[in-house]
Amino acid sequence: MARIFRRKHTAQPIAELNVTNLIDLGFTLLIIFMICASYSQDEQTVPVNLPTVARTPQQKPDKDDKFVAIGVDAGGRYYVENETNSVTLAELRRRLKDYAAETKQPVVRIRGDADVPYQKVAQLFNEVERAGLVRFTIDSQTER
Repeated sequence: MARIFRRKHTAQPIAELNVTNLIDLGFTLLIIFMICASYSQDEQTVPVNLPTVARTPQQKPDKDDKFVAIGVDAGGRYYVENETNSVTLAELRRRLKDYAAETKQPVVRIRGDADVPYQKVAQLFNEVERAGLVRFTIDSQTER
């Protein structure tokens, strides 16, 4: 249905507002938020139950730092980044050497399961040190 927008009095403002563009913008922002939220959950793919520690103040990381997550699950299997398949010790060594060969070495995030034997986490520390990576963090969850 066509509408004619001729006004009898030219001094009166138009009281109607076209909100179609605002609705399109809202849906676009919603889609962008949903896509970004799915990427923020990538760390949860490695099946690691982190140990619990007391809450302490944290130092803010440098925005240029690259982080590489290496996890040990309860069965003693190693995971690199967010891959769902575990890697062997030889594959882990090769990947750590590749990370150490980069011009700016990444920060290694060690994610050890709370139920894993300490020997496996110590072995992971040893491999990180052998590769020549000197910057690392130990991930944990805080008490509630």
